[in-house]
Amino acid sequence: MSNPSQLPATLGELRRGTQFSEARLARRTVKDEMRQHLIERLRAKETLFPGIVGYDDTVVPQIVNAVLSRHNFILLGLRGQAKSRILRALTALLDETIPYIAGCEIRDNPYAPVCRACKDRIAEHGDSTAIAWLPRDRRYVEKLATPDVTVADLIGDLDPIKAARSGQQLSSELNIHYGLLPRANRGIFALNELPDLAGKIQVALFNIMQEGDVQIKGHPVRLALDVAMIFSANPEDYTARGKIVTPLKDRIGSEIRTHYPLTLVEGIAITGQEAWTERGLIKTEIPGYIRSIVEQIAFTAREDKKVDRRSGVSQRLPISTMELVVSNAERRAIQHGESLAVPRAGDLYSALPGITGKIELEYEGEIRGSETVVREIVRQSIAQVFDHYFAGANTQQIEQWFNLGGNIKMQDDQPAAAMLTELGQIQGLMETLATLGIRAKDAPERIVSAAEFLLEGMAAHRLISRNEERGFIAPDRQAHSGERKERGAERDPDDLASRRGRKVYN
Repeated sequence: MSNPSQLPATLGELRRGTQFSEARLARRTVKDEMRQHLIERLRAKETLFPGIVGYDDTVVPQIVNAVLSRHNFILLGLRGQAKSRILRALTALLDETIPYIAGCEIRDNPYAPVCRACKDRIAEHGDSTAIAWLPRDRRYVEKLATPDVTVADLIGDLDPIKAARSGQQLSSELNIHYGLLPRANRGIFALNELPDLAGKIQVALFNIMQEGDVQIKGHPVRLALDVAMIFSANPEDYTARGKIVTPLKDRIGSEIRTHYPLTLVEGIAITGQEAWTERGLIKTEIPGYIRSIVEQIAFTAREDKKVDRRSGVSQRLPISTMELVVSNAERRAIQHGESLAVPRAGDLYSALPGITGKIELEYEGEIRGSETVVREIVRQSIAQVFDHYFAGANTQQIEQWFNLGGNIKMQDDQPAAAMLTELGQIQGLMETLATLGIRAKDAPERIVSAAEFLLEGMAAHRLISRNEERGFIAPDRQAHSGERKERGAERDPDDLASRRGRKVYN
């Protein structure tokens, strides 16, 4: 931004300058401004929306077309699809700073004021009229649409207190209290969850969408505002809570559909970017298979018939899950004085509170219970990632060890060194872990994490069995003892809670 002390402070100084000439500022609208900066970025091949992953070939080109067309547009998509983030990123297409008449509530253009107070001020003071400067981040106004929003909130109303203090008639234009939309003049006005706005309030937006002006409570004044209007909505809202009235939809230039990550790689990139994993206290190392499982949980949930697809599975789910998984590993490292925190597959179950609250279940899922459904999803996700990492790996020697009576007890809060000693009993384990690049000389935390992923994956494929009391046990031994073969849908939550984190592999 230019040095504020070097910027013009009066209308006369502004007119004498060249950077903010009247010819440039008086006629250029916000949409022209956004279009100009977008063209410059396209020519320079700059990243248009830093931090937005997975939209380069789908959503971003549509936004570019809408801006080039000078359209008001709406982003339509399920929760957690970066709609609000995109809206806020549009401020990068605005000038770094613009001049306005100092003290004006609607940041009036010094060369083309629209409010009566500013017109009177310029008529009285001329070139000595004070000028202030508005940075681009203050040119963005956002409002969450709720059923209680009124026309006065958005557009404005006559203020009797102003009238009493000024001695003006109540009908005077100087007594207007401006709403959010006029206060977004010469900037971007974003309205989130548009269908939640009452129909009669949506009607109040017609004028600004088509004619570019607003009328306040039957007052004869018409404010020719300069605003780029952007909306967001969830498709479910059209039937669940409200709808966008047809005339307003007709006035919205472009309807742009957002989506969840299309590939696991995109999802991992988003979660890696957003999740708080670098804690600073203890070095944290997140294996690639843990990142893949966390992301696969979201992908699996989006396809699960017991999960309500209309509600969607937000990208916040893997972000929260990753943070909880890292926290469980961090807690374990702190308790045992370990210098390295490496999340394990078992830590995924400690992240259930970050998953159950972010999915809506269908009737079948409600009957089975959210925790049971989520545990099934986690198990399926582990199995899919296991197939990717251990495709073609021979686990027969490990299976035979369990079939011959071997058993391993593992706990979430057990130190890595102690677990490594127990894992050393399993024949063929280290040879199989070489598939992950694990060697015997590696840190115990890395080896234990990889081993638990291997055992959890084998259990997910029923190559070995697992329960909370005895841990992983060979299927034939389990059947012989008459014990119930554990499945996600059959696990007793009360029994699970009493034995939190303990796993036995047999």
